[in-house]
Amino acid sequence: MGQKKIVELVNADIYQRENLILSNVNLEINSGEFIYVIGKVGTGKSSLIKILNAEIPLISGIGTVVGHRLNGMKQREVAGLRRKLGVVFQDFRLLTDRNVHDNLAFVLKATGWKNKIEIESRIAEVLESVGALNKLMKMPHQLSGGEQQRVVIGRAILNSPELILADEPTGNLDPETSEQILDLFINLNEQGRTVIMVTHDYASIAKKPTRTLVCANGRISDSEANNTTVDFQSLLERNW
Repeated sequence: MGQKKIVELVNADIYQRENLILSNVNLEINSGEFIYVIGKVGTGKSSLIKILNAEIPLISGIGTVVGHRLNGMKQREVAGLRRKLGVVFQDFRLLTDRNVHDNLAFVLKATGWKNKIEIESRIAEVLESVGALNKLMKMPHQLSGGEQQRVVIGRAILNSPELILADEPTGNLDPETSEQILDLFINLNEQGRTVIMVTHDYASIAKKPTRTLVCANGRISDSEANNTTVDFQSLLERNW
């Protein structure tokens, strides 16, 4: 029995509004993989994440993510897809008017959790797993960037997602904190979760070379498909 496909795009053209960003994308990602997505600003990295998250529609080609067909998704189907995803943003997107506990409780209640004891237990469990349990009652503005990102990763894994999409999760962090956050994603992957990470943080990711998608000139090239290894040292020398 083959590996479970968690992402599949076939002859997909990815648009931002009327602008064609990436053309003829053919991509298969299996459960349990760890994937980097790299490239210059404006080459389609974030657009790829938005397609997989159904934030922008797939109007050309065929796409499937965690068993959900992307083409022609209705709003209720989008909600069902996103329950199986964990999304981590560079700008955190925490609700600024409530503390860490209430940010996470909001997500659980919005996704159908009703039992108060189970909600409290799950919040404590995920915050402990990302090293942020002691920030439970803090407001977002009281947290450093690294602390906020730990909370956001905790929020992303509340519903035990099959796939984690991370869009520049270390982009606003110092090198030491970036490495700690990368370690969290590596640990999540080792626990069996599939991770797709958009990043410019080549210094940190060089410690975990893995399958890499490169966005350039309106296309995606795949280190696995080309049977190549990305030279992270050469990337460090580019002005990306």
